[in-house]
Amino acid sequence: MSESERDEPPERRAVVLDYLAHGLSSSGRPQYDSSPAGYAIDLDSFDLYEVAFDESERLTIGTEVVVHPRSARTVVERAEPIEYDDLSSGAKSEVEYVITDLVEEDERRFVDFYNEAQPITLRLHQLNLLPGIGKKLRNTILDERKRKPFESFDEIEERVSGLHDPSGILVERIIEELREDELKYRTFVGQHDETV
Repeated sequence: MSESERDEPPERRAVVLDYLAHGLSSSGRPQYDSSPAGYAIDLDSFDLYEVAFDESERLTIGTEVVVHPRSARTVVERAEPIEYDDLSSGAKSEVEYVITDLVEEDERRFVDFYNEAQPITLRLHQLNLLPGIGKKLRNTILDERKRKPFESFDEIEERVSGLHDPSGILVERIIEELREDELKYRTFVGQHDETV
């Protein structure tokens, strides 16, 4: 690996949540005079971005784009981290569907969360951050994963009585982390990187 490859920041990809061919209405410029813009969500960290697109490209919701580093961008001219409340209503309506797809497409990563989740404090475990998982379900998950690591969401559901829709629970938590600014603990949503 060359030194320049080592110095190159990792590529960050995002999925388009909303594409506005005539730009953002809050830009202060007439709609017909604005460049295409929209909103996207990071594939790995679930960070949200307001994005300006190349005028020659026409994108659809669900398209993957590179947001970082600048040198790897092809259709994105600018990507700025934003909060959930800054999303358009169209982007907000797509968030759950996109996150559900991302969790299902990267099942191994999210099954591994159930296999590898750790205590946060003496009284709180990462598993307890998931909606509907109390002490009893947490202990059952911990006991089952000691016997044998989980291989799939279906296996988690089969082996952990009372835990229904393990992928849906993760989607709920990710959305909660996106929406709530004041959460003390974050497991899935990364911190915004101002360098994008």
